[in-house]
Amino acid sequence: MAPRSVVRKFLARPQHEGLGAVVRRSIGRFELRYFDPFLVLDEFSVSAPAGFPDHPHRGFETVTYMLEGAVTHEDFEGHKGTIEAGDLQWMTAGRGIVHSEMPAADGTQKGLQLWINLSSTNKMIQPKYQEISSEEIAEATKDGIRVRIIAGEALGKKSSIYTRTPTMYLDFTLKPGAHLQQPIPKSYNSFVYVLEGEGIFDSRTSPTSAHHLLLLSGSGDELEACNKSTKPLRFILVGGEPLGEPVAQLGPFVMNTQQEIDQTVEDFENYANGFEKAKHWRSEARIGLDY
Repeated sequence: MAPRSVVRKFLARPQHEGLGAVVRRSIGRFELRYFDPFLVLDEFSVSAPAGFPDHPHRGFETVTYMLEGAVTHEDFEGHKGTIEAGDLQWMTAGRGIVHSEMPAADGTQKGLQLWINLSSTNKMIQPKYQEISSEEIAEATKDGIRVRIIAGEALGKKSSIYTRTPTMYLDFTLKPGAHLQQPIPKSYNSFVYVLEGEGIFDSRTSPTSAHHLLLLSGSGDELEACNKSTKPLRFILVGGEPLGEPVAQLGPFVMNTQQEIDQTVEDFENYANGFEKAKHWRSEARIGLDY
């Protein structure tokens, strides 16, 4: 096994998004528009009445993983539910979805949202959800390491999530003194995002603290990480199979060509080709805002 090195490091600074929400965006900002197949990584923080009211998506998947609090989700197909701390929602927008994501509890709601691109053959599939409660997420522990397996496998345990774009998504917590060696498929692009504490992810670099994104090299087949501090280290390791396709993006619409983006805007404005139900739908949250 050969460890991957850290090739780039970013601090995700807070910015405003949606209706009064604050996000730390590490992928999808001007320094890193796209890290194939990943379009966006946001660490979000939102308190009522702020949130993410009715908005569309087409051509990719959104993965929402709650860290604290809860968010209510509803869409124009009538799908509605609450994503609570530790829960996962893997939404395939496909040909089109309009939905809202709003705080469902008092105080501050915190979580991660990852956008994963879909191949040209999957961009116009029917929308679909995979939702897993915190209790159902596979976990494993060993030698001071705890991992929650959102997608892929680690320490002998596998996630039940089906990934159309092959993806691994692991939530690690390392106790002080713990040392991790986690295999990564050789073909995957991969990154680390630190949530709490500080850790060493490359013997040549200084410790990395919370809210930093680390892009890993394409060579090597594992992540090596250690916690030499006196406090727990928590981070996510995410990897995915690059699509190698052209990307045309206009906000929440991600296709392969500008012509397809123009068609998507036309579809959305005319309530066609997947957006038919948007014409008469407003979320309960939006109705409350309108009044």
